[in-house]
Amino acid sequence: MALNAWMMLVTLSVLWGGSFFFNAILLRELSPFGVVFGRVMIGFLILYAILRLRGQSLDLVRNWRAYLVMGTLNNFVPFNLIVFAQTFIDSGLASIFNATTPLFAVLLAFLAVREENVTANKLAGVILGIIGVAVLFDLGTGRPFDRNTLIGGALVMLAALSYAVSGLFARRFHAASPPATACGMLLASSILCLPPALYYDGTRFATLSAGGVGGLLGIGVLCTAIAFVLYFRILQLAGAINVLLVTLLVPVSASLLGVLFLGETVTVVEVAGMMIIGLGLLTVDGRALAWVTRRRRA
Repeated sequence: MALNAWMMLVTLSVLWGGSFFFNAILLRELSPFGVVFGRVMIGFLILYAILRLRGQSLDLVRNWRAYLVMGTLNNFVPFNLIVFAQTFIDSGLASIFNATTPLFAVLLAFLAVREENVTANKLAGVILGIIGVAVLFDLGTGRPFDRNTLIGGALVMLAALSYAVSGLFARRFHAASPPATACGMLLASSILCLPPALYYDGTRFATLSAGGVGGLLGIGVLCTAIAFVLYFRILQLAGAINVLLVTLLVPVSASLLGVLFLGETVTVVEVAGMMIIGLGLLTVDGRALAWVTRRRRA
């Protein structure tokens, strides 16, 4: 990837790392459905206002099916799964499990999307990632399963699979305007989230504390509206698998925010699992191996 794509990727990782932090805050006052609805609705309203100021349109007649698919796979399903998972595990661990997204993308590319260039490096990276996940679940230690970790981790990994599918599907938007694509996707997911949010949180939105309102604005403006414009821009510049490498960087900011402001802790097992998953993602990316090869030749 070019330097500007890497800079946007790092920025996106900080924004999405903050989403785990805001989720933890908002779950004190809202159900998971309410958190997700508030997030996507605020993101949609902001991006729609930007589009109107630019004189652009969503072209819903032509694109509504694609927006619905992206809204389902990239917002409704993974957002709800991750927020539900955070009722079982803390934000740092959830972000680490979420780092498996590119590994799912490689597997899907290998199994279903033949035009993707899936190399031996990428397949080796997937194997390393699986080992990292096994470490997070404490598999092979002989100890009983931690029920919360098992449930929370499984929910986040299902979300990661949904992200991976959406990343491959999103390639059809390579020539579209990033704000328009993100806005249409968020409109679709807002409509999907509205019924359960009204059922579980119809009156709670009116009684949110100042912290809750700030959390909704933070996750809606920073982690959704701005973040998805960056996401689709990186997708145009670097491709589906490269944009998903952002999940390697997300756990750093998510864990730091959790430790500093939520009183969470980072265990040795979590660090070990993240390092192995990170090594797998670097192997998928291929640049680390290329750098070592160049150094040896030099």
